[in-house]
Amino acid sequence: MGQGDLIQFLLGIAGAAALLIWAVRMVRTGVERGFSTQLRSWLRHSTGNHILAAGSGLGAAVLLQSSTAVAVLATNFVSKSGLAVATGLAILLGADVGSALVSQLLVARQPLLVPLFLLTGVAIFLRASESNTRQIGRVLVGLALIFVSLDMIRAATGPVVANPGTEVVMAYLGRDLVTAFVIGAAFAWIVHSSVAAVLLFVTLAGQAVLPPTAAAAMVLGANLGGSFIAYVLTLSAASEARRMVVGNLVLRGGGAVLGAIIIGSMPDLLTYLGADPARQAINLHLAFNLILALLALPFVGFLTAVLARLMPEKAATDPGLEAASALDPAALDRPGRGLDCAARELLRMGQMIERMLAAVEPLYSTWNSTTAVAIRSQDKAIKQMHLDVKLYLARLGQGGMTEELNRRSMDLVAISSNLDAASDMIARKMLELAKRLDAQALQFSPEGREEIEDFSDRVLGNVQLALNVMMNQNPAEARELVAAKEKVRRVEQKLQNRHLARLGNGLAASIDTSNIHQETLRALKQINTSFSMVGYTILDKSGDLLRSRLT
Repeated sequence: MGQGDLIQFLLGIAGAAALLIWAVRMVRTGVERGFSTQLRSWLRHSTGNHILAAGSGLGAAVLLQSSTAVAVLATNFVSKSGLAVATGLAILLGADVGSALVSQLLVARQPLLVPLFLLTGVAIFLRASESNTRQIGRVLVGLALIFVSLDMIRAATGPVVANPGTEVVMAYLGRDLVTAFVIGAAFAWIVHSSVAAVLLFVTLAGQAVLPPTAAAAMVLGANLGGSFIAYVLTLSAASEARRMVVGNLVLRGGGAVLGAIIIGSMPDLLTYLGADPARQAINLHLAFNLILALLALPFVGFLTAVLARLMPEKAATDPGLEAASALDPAALDRPGRGLDCAARELLRMGQMIERMLAAVEPLYSTWNSTTAVAIRSQDKAIKQMHLDVKLYLARLGQGGMTEELNRRSMDLVAISSNLDAASDMIARKMLELAKRLDAQALQFSPEGREEIEDFSDRVLGNVQLALNVMMNQNPAEARELVAAKEKVRRVEQKLQNRHLARLGNGLAASIDTSNIHQETLRALKQINTSFSMVGYTILDKSGDLLRSRLT
């Protein structure tokens, strides 16, 4: 192979791999943007037992094309919704199987699907007015690009299969399975997608670029790398949620190492998984995760109990390490820097309110005085922060600011006021409603309770989106945030109508809790509105404000 051929081969492989990674993320982004709320709700409600939890994790991973994304969702549920750690681990085991199923579906050559998905996806994305419908187009285009990237890999590797240099590399990787395993794990970690990594390795195996044993070792290594991604992404999560992720890392990573040792000792086992190297590699991926899930599911409770002993709750934060105000007095003579300080403080306020919202919803089921006191304390702190921000910005303006900086200052004041209003709704409205429910020994109807949970989760998702927008100032996400405001309004109205229908049917639980139910829905809608206002300032700058008001 000449130097020019080598460069062409490397560029072809690199370009195809880049397209594959991009396409997988494109599909995941489409599902997350269009259907994250429904997916979160379904995942949370499909956890009655460990088998059902594993099934829900499998389905979520198929939709998201990522077990890592499911792991992040499950981590939030464990941290904020009281989901049992063992149930969360069952979800992750199912998600690993779902991720393997996705690889099975995508590795098959489907030439007719590429133009069909591209034509349909582009048409939907460009012509649809609803954001959710547009995301369906995004998903279809992403799937088409996955197939295109795999064909590009096949085309790029075809001319080098018979090259002597290729044969040397193949022989080496076939002998040194440790190196192949490490390469597989590292690549999956670098691209943050075990699906993309497995698809690449399987395709290379199908083109005879990788020997069967090396491809198997790299696929197993991708499983270790995939489980490590979730471990790193959840480093700041609560101890309970971390146990779930660590448990999955131990099971999947340890199983992958054991599987690689078995394949290295008995390579003939691969012949039972398929007639050609590509089929052997992809079937190994599915068989490994399926067997692991079946063997581990009965023991998830025991494993999480062991991890609870090894990973105890974090000690209370040292008072000397508590977060300090971002309002730096030294920046008062530098307006631009001072506004950045105020923005940081508002982000901290938003994060505190996010935690308050996550904490108040469970109180509708089980009242906890300690949690109530903590929420009221947070609200008091937020009120002080709101006052401090207003005074800081007022002092900042005394030295004179440009029109642009002054406009930004006014935007920050408006955001601060909206955050304070959201805190009020939680501490002075929702908390009192939950207390009334407990004091009167009332319970929502099962349907009503589920509606409150789902609606609260929808609003919490929008709060998290608003915090992202505050950080990245992304107009696309700002448009999504503003559009979500109208969606929440429609959902709230629909839930109110459902409640009234239950009243009309004479359901006792609905009659007794009617005012509490309706007022809670209104409070959640108002909280969502308060956070949605974050997007308007960004859209005003980008010139999209008028159009966003109409969507």
